Amino acid sequence: MNPYAVFLLYLIAILGFVALMLVANKYLGPKPAMTPLKQEPFECGAPLVDTRGVHSVPVKYYAVAIVFILFDLETVFLILWVLGAQPLDGFMLATFGIFIALLVLVLLWVYRSRLLEQVTE
Repeated sequence: MNPYAVFLLYLIAILGFVALMLVANKYLGPKPAMTPLKQEPFECGAPLVDTRGVHSVPVKYYAVAIVFILFDLETVFLILWVLGAQPLDGFMLATFGIFIALLVLVLLWVYRSRLLEQVTE
């Protein structure tokens, strides 16, 4: 069978399943009553109901979150590279070396900037 036909059938099956789930949710799902309280804004510009215990998150935690996401994605890319690098030749090893070198450079930058120690202070 033609690979494009297989892809088209797969795409139609996925879209059909998504449409089926949306229709089933519309007819079989819960139907909550719309109250004036539910139509009020929730986050942006919303008046606070209880001001006790509300603290802002320090900016230094965002940098740690971004570094975590960066290393998490690099791990996923390494796994995909290992799965996709079947004919292991010089080009693939050079690509792997460049990727690992960039990973080490980012790790050294995180270490030298003392990013993780700023959070524990």
